[in-house]
Amino acid sequence: MSDILIIGGGVIGLLTARELAAGGAQVTLVEMGGTGRQASWAGGGILSPLYPWRYPGSVTALAAWSQQVYPELCTELFDETGIDAEYTRSGLLILDPEEHESALAWAETEQIRLDVIAREDIKTKEPGLEIPGTSALWFPEVGQIRNPRLTKALRIAINKRIDIREHEEVLELRTESGRITGARTTAGQIDTERVIVCTGAWTAQLLEKLGRKPHIRPVRGQMILFFAKPGQIHHVTLFRERYVIPRKDGRVLIGSTLEDTGFDKRTTAEAKEELYRIAVDLFPLLKRTPIEDHWAGLRPASPSGIPYIGPYPSVEGLFVNAGHFRNGLVTGPASARLIADLILGREPILPPSFYRLDANRD
Repeated sequence: MSDILIIGGGVIGLLTARELAAGGAQVTLVEMGGTGRQASWAGGGILSPLYPWRYPGSVTALAAWSQQVYPELCTELFDETGIDAEYTRSGLLILDPEEHESALAWAETEQIRLDVIAREDIKTKEPGLEIPGTSALWFPEVGQIRNPRLTKALRIAINKRIDIREHEEVLELRTESGRITGARTTAGQIDTERVIVCTGAWTAQLLEKLGRKPHIRPVRGQMILFFAKPGQIHHVTLFRERYVIPRKDGRVLIGSTLEDTGFDKRTTAEAKEELYRIAVDLFPLLKRTPIEDHWAGLRPASPSGIPYIGPYPSVEGLFVNAGHFRNGLVTGPASARLIADLILGREPILPPSFYRLDANRD
């Protein structure tokens, strides 16, 4: 019998398992598919909220804490596993001119380095970019990671420290006299005194059987991948809600759509065409570059993008760490640390009241 059962093996579940194991807990993690194969694999890996000034301070706080620890986290994972998550401080260019005033005010408040750069400086940074305006916002300290490699490294790093059970779906949570007692899965019954639900877009489905569910819904996002050459594109570029991400090996990701399609993960020709058009409009050199892949993932959308991190009301021993919407990767380390602090009785890194299930998210 483990001390703690974690349901969900995406980046949130894996990071949470790592934190708890480091704190001395005995942990079992159950994942209905393969670890890291849902939204954590499908995302882009930008280590910043897109247009971060649009988010409440509670999201900024999680992102800021995580951004500080990511370099060390990726180094530790490489030392433990030999897998390079490719943390790269590639910087972020934002080309939307109407965002400048809001962005500069936010950056001054949060003490984040942000520059407004002119057309000639943009061209110096990105010679292949077809610049849509006369200036851009430049976040030089924003990094990125290669998220499939991050989740793979996390999986290997914790493999000997916790019990990982893949391709096992949790059918229901078991309670008795207002306490969690475990879960029933497709493989049988798991007894435990504490459960953490880290099931992303599927969280509301699992918890609604207990009478109260968080406001989390799936939002489909589609992306395409170009088989480009190294050095053609240098920085993450954002324009009109769409981003371009260059990897170290030259591959270039373009994303992402926002579609309310329920749990439908199918890709569409319309989205592929839209993303391709945006990509080649910004970077005409991609017209000569083959598309290597096209996929979709389901983001766990929550009100104002604030995740639910904390105890589930009315069921002792049940906790939730889910609803990170588009920011699961950038806020993951802080979210995992915060839920571990609450469960292990440590001083929390951030005020937990903002993330409670009964907090006001309007």
